Amino acid sequence: MNRVRLHSELIRDEANRLKPYRDSVGKLTIGIGRNLDDRGISKEESFFLFKNDLNRVEAEALSVFPQFPNFSDSRQRALINMLFNLGLSRFLGFKRMIAAIHNNDWGKAADEALDSRAARQTGERYSRIAKLLREG
Repeated sequence: MNRVRLHSELIRDEANRLKPYRDSVGKLTIGIGRNLDDRGISKEESFFLFKNDLNRVEAEALSVFPQFPNFSDSRQRALINMLFNLGLSRFLGFKRMIAAIHNNDWGKAADEALDSRAARQTGERYSRIAKLLREG
């Protein structure tokens, strides 16, 4: 079988949609006809997506904090966790926390992380994040 030709034909017929959509029978679909409702994704695919997301989030952290590589491992993990949870645009809303980090005031940064809707919504996650920020 000519897989290159088949690939082109399936892209022509299925399209390659990078955001989930409902197909003609209402199934949640993504990519080149991947039926998420019935098939989902494999564990390997989830780790592939996660690795790409983690690389993107690390680059975002570096864009907000040029000194990010000099932060302790714990503080890097805390900030990545927040960025992963919130996305860059919502993370940037933590203006006082970001300012505290730029001023090397990790206690205030931890307090600001806790004083948020995200902390109220996720509970223990932000308690752990604040502890990592505070203790470094």
